[in-house]
Amino acid sequence: MRTHSEKNPVHLSVLINGFVILWLLMAAFPFLWTVWGSFKVELDFFSIANWTNALTGENTQRTHEGAFTAAAYEGAWLQEEFWLAAINTAIVCVSVVVISLTFGTLGAYALSRSTHKYTFWLLITALIFRAMPPVTLVAGYLLPFFEWNLWGHLSTSIIVLVAINQPFTLWMLHSFFQKIPKDLDESAKVDGCNQFQAFWHVIIPVMWPGVITTGLFSFLLAYNDFAVTAMLLAKENHTMVPKIASFLGTTQTEGNVMFAVASVVSATAPLFILIMFFQRQIVAGLTQGAVKG
Repeated sequence: MRTHSEKNPVHLSVLINGFVILWLLMAAFPFLWTVWGSFKVELDFFSIANWTNALTGENTQRTHEGAFTAAAYEGAWLQEEFWLAAINTAIVCVSVVVISLTFGTLGAYALSRSTHKYTFWLLITALIFRAMPPVTLVAGYLLPFFEWNLWGHLSTSIIVLVAINQPFTLWMLHSFFQKIPKDLDESAKVDGCNQFQAFWHVIIPVMWPGVITTGLFSFLLAYNDFAVTAMLLAKENHTMVPKIASFLGTTQTEGNVMFAVASVVSATAPLFILIMFFQRQIVAGLTQGAVKG
């Protein structure tokens, strides 16, 4: 019979909980510090004279009559029209997710149910394209984009991001479909469904967590992209990540680093909300495979 101490090793529990708390603090600190600093002026948050100015807001009080100010958010969102970059990001991300999932689910389902030998080589080819640097794909699209007068528009980044993301979507969804017994398809056909009806009414509801997980990863790819959007979009059509980079300035132009700090917080906060909202579906999708026929 196990003793109470064997069932509940206190020292081990304290050690694990302490490690988890420490890890959470270390992981959350950069974002929390950035949120705090976004309500300060640059002389405080990036103070060379005394780092405690970032806590006390000495220069912020002198300039704005308070320890905190929303000047960085006002400047980024209103003066520099960061709201327009947020709308562009939403358009690009939603388009990429919808297109990638539409073609990805149909293609992955067809490949998972195919008995032909070329299925493996199609997946390997897709994987090779996914491994290629995004710049390679961008270079291949530039000539037709210029000839068709499409360069600088949101549609160009959507096309390239879908091309980059589609192999990953295909592989991920294919692995999910393979874990669903083919007996479900057969049962649906016995009940009078054709192939597409079996796919839509029987298979998709079973693997819905996998679709959500894949869609979320597709969303994050488009949301966090810099290389493709920076090269293909005109300045007025920038998404949030290239817009944040523009706030830092260059050797030729002066930037405003506090605009960048405020916009980083603005761009990161929705990701936390999104992950928290879909956390159950993500876990279910990543652990999917326990479906029994």
